[in-house]
Amino acid sequence: MSDDSQPCPKCDSPYGYQDQLLWVCPECAHEWSLELADEEADAPQFVDVNGVELQNGDSVTVVKDLKLGKQTLKSGTKVKGIRLLEDPVNDHDISCKIDGHGSVYLKCSVVKKSS
Repeated sequence: MSDDSQPCPKCDSPYGYQDQLLWVCPECAHEWSLELADEEADAPQFVDVNGVELQNGDSVTVVKDLKLGKQTLKSGTKVKGIRLLEDPVNDHDISCKIDGHGSVYLKCSVVKKSS
């Protein structure tokens, strides 16, 4: 790879080119900054609603009521032993089991880490 091209972080195209301060992908039109890409790589991948990093096996608390089919998962429900998904399922990045509901997928944005 030469200094005048960068791979696109969105579609992995090898033809990214620099346009002033940004890099541009000619295939998907994604624009990015190398400084922001470095900062994003250092940022935790899974964070709760308060910005606290989540890890596999953590306990979390649901922060708002969620509809699960005909049932409702109430705010304040504690979930133990979550599993973080590297490949999200319909934008849900947590897999867990909840008593009375079974296996459920949740989003990090609707939970907070609990002790």
